[in-house]
Amino acid sequence: MSIEFLLTVFIVCLAPGIGVVYTLSTTLGQGFRAGFWAAFGCTIATLVHLGIAMAGLAAVLHTSAVLFQSLKYAGVAYLLWMAWGTLKGTGGLQVEAAAAQPVARLIGRGIMLNLLNPKLPMFFLAFLPQFMAPTDGMAVMGGLGLAFAAMTFAVFLGYAALAASGREAVLSRPAVTAWMRRAFAASFAALGARLALERT
Repeated sequence: MSIEFLLTVFIVCLAPGIGVVYTLSTTLGQGFRAGFWAAFGCTIATLVHLGIAMAGLAAVLHTSAVLFQSLKYAGVAYLLWMAWGTLKGTGGLQVEAAAAQPVARLIGRGIMLNLLNPKLPMFFLAFLPQFMAPTDGMAVMGGLGLAFAAMTFAVFLGYAALAASGREAVLSRPAVTAWMRRAFAASFAALGARLALERT
């Protein structure tokens, strides 16, 4: 496993996406422990997508327009629902201090947010082979995928720690929390719009 691979994966994971927004908003609302489980749920979804890619189902998604569109619009609807809930400050995604949500709910929401992105298995099929030799088999691909998942978890925990460190300062200023709530809601809506425009 090369340094180039690890550096590239770090940059990919660092880029703000659905998982980052979910981890940050959950941490601000409920603290680092909740952010930890949010990141864990997102990482589980990454492993599921890796399994789909390795099983060859990504090729099915690529060739089946109906299946791809169905998954895509389910993901869009879920992201817009999350945007609305965040904007209204309801459920577990309120930026203001909130009661701790059950661990299963935090993990499940992280899984759902990331599972409903049909591009991720295709990303693995396109990305991982670039760091494999022609003679490498599925075991090597699996190892690279596990390293990708581990980096995802580590980076998301970094985001959670950053959010937790500034949580009190944010929550003590109502104007800031209102701005953050609108920013997270807009982020979920923008991610939904981007997903809606994705093509096979």
